[in-house]
Amino acid sequence: MDFAGAYSGEFLVFLLDGLWMTLKIALISIVLSFTFGCLIGIVRYARVPVLSPVLAVLVELLRNLPLLLIILFSRFALPDLGLQLGPEGAAIAALTVFEMAMISEVVRGGLNSIPKGQIEAARSSGLSGVQTLRFIVLPQGLRRMVPPLVSQFISLLKDTSLATAIALAELMHNAQIIIGHSYNYAIPVLLLCAVIYFIVNYVLSLLSRRLENKMV
Repeated sequence: MDFAGAYSGEFLVFLLDGLWMTLKIALISIVLSFTFGCLIGIVRYARVPVLSPVLAVLVELLRNLPLLLIILFSRFALPDLGLQLGPEGAAIAALTVFEMAMISEVVRGGLNSIPKGQIEAARSSGLSGVQTLRFIVLPQGLRRMVPPLVSQFISLLKDTSLATAIALAELMHNAQIIIGHSYNYAIPVLLLCAVIYFIVNYVLSLLSRRLENKMV
């Protein structure tokens, strides 16, 4: 083990570049997957004719496919269909599509957890279906969604490491390049990567707890 060599200034900067790419694609994917996931979850909750069953099939298909397969498909198969994506674009597209399906189920479950009595009371008081969803169901459902949503976001952040399969210069990809210089760097570099992932995910967990407490 060569900690001094592995933690040289050049290698640390290289790892930080990889961390920046990891955080970048994770943040973009979180925003996009949350947006589309919420829309799909609400549509399925509302049981919109035709659209809801189609989305249900799409969600089940995506949830039961390996994320690595979707990443490889985005990078190497989409160009044959006329959509050329670089490693960064392919990773974002794959993570968004996969996590969108997961988040839509979290959203649908959160909305379905609201007691039917509250919905019936809101409708009987004169609120429309949209108003009931906006003022009664969504505010309560969001509080219940926070823990599973954060767990999903943490999983997404960790799943960015799979993008090393398409040579995306994220944290684990850069770590592998450093290890390639010398196997004596393997343990120091992997330990540092583990610490980085732990710190980022732990901070995200703390923020979610604070958010959950404020929403109670």
